[in-house]
Amino acid sequence: MGCGSLGGVKTISLDLRERILAAYDADEGSREAVARRFRVSLGMVKKLLQQRRRLGDVRPQHHRSGRKPGIVASHQHQLRALLDKEPDLTLKELRVATGLRCTLPAIHYVLVRLGLTYKKRHSMPASKTGLTSGVRADAGGGNRSAGIRPGWSSSTNRARRRT
Repeated sequence: MGCGSLGGVKTISLDLRERILAAYDADEGSREAVARRFRVSLGMVKKLLQQRRRLGDVRPQHHRSGRKPGIVASHQHQLRALLDKEPDLTLKELRVATGLRCTLPAIHYVLVRLGLTYKKRHSMPASKTGLTSGVRADAGGGNRSAGIRPGWSSSTNRARRRT
């Protein structure tokens, strides 16, 4: 993407924008005729007229493009205040408390950017770690054939093989 372009579509110069509007204002044709004369789309002419009416300016507005953040500064202040008061809130609890309608990872990324920490999950009893089978395996190998029936292979193939 080069300078003066956005996603493969070139930005038209301020000079051309002003000439398009001047031609339209001087009744040198309809919007369609002005678009054909300057070799731009009808949508561009409509956009320029609307932008001038709304903003009073026809300069490119690239800084306004893209997806707008759902979690704005006021939400960030609210998140900070909530975590100052109750530092062990989970992301779900923070979302409910702020009334945000976004994903939990979106809140996580904002908290990371703000340098804030939060509780990862609800309090639960400690998980019990125990043996998953009744036979304990020897460290480093040992006698592996102890659990294999004579005449059977240790492969996952069910066909009977001699060992």
